[in-house]
Amino acid sequence: MRKILGLTRYAVIVPAIASIIGALLLMAQGSIEMVTVVIQSVTTHEYIKDTVVGVLTAVDAILLGTVLLVIGYGLYELFVDPELTVPDWLQVHDLDDLKSKLIGVVVAIIAVVFVGVFVDANRADEVLSYGIGAGALVAGLAVFALATRKTDKPDGKSKP
Repeated sequence: MRKILGLTRYAVIVPAIASIIGALLLMAQGSIEMVTVVIQSVTTHEYIKDTVVGVLTAVDAILLGTVLLVIGYGLYELFVDPELTVPDWLQVHDLDDLKSKLIGVVVAIIAVVFVGVFVDANRADEVLSYGIGAGALVAGLAVFALATRKTDKPDGKSKP
């Protein structure tokens, strides 16, 4: 029974691969959108605000892809293969590592979405409500990260 339970950790392969496939899709779509915006900007002389909104939309898709990539790699590394070859900044040793990486990317996405709303002349009336909402969300994530931070280092100091 113990061996069977131990093997169930490999069930995480399916969502890990699905996350990576979704990441690749979003990154491809964001990259295509970026190229499209550049071509439209050069050939049609669009207003700068329209170009900025298009670029930020593309960056938003790429950042969402990054979130899915971090989730996919993190799940795979945690449950299947802790020796997965990834850059040092992407190594995940426990769920706290994965959580902190995700919070960082989510904050970046929030910033991009807010800047997109800020520069979009058609949504100028929404800037204050988006700003307050984004600020509250970032503050909540910061409080969550601080409240759930582990202090399991031998010297008693918190992990950075």
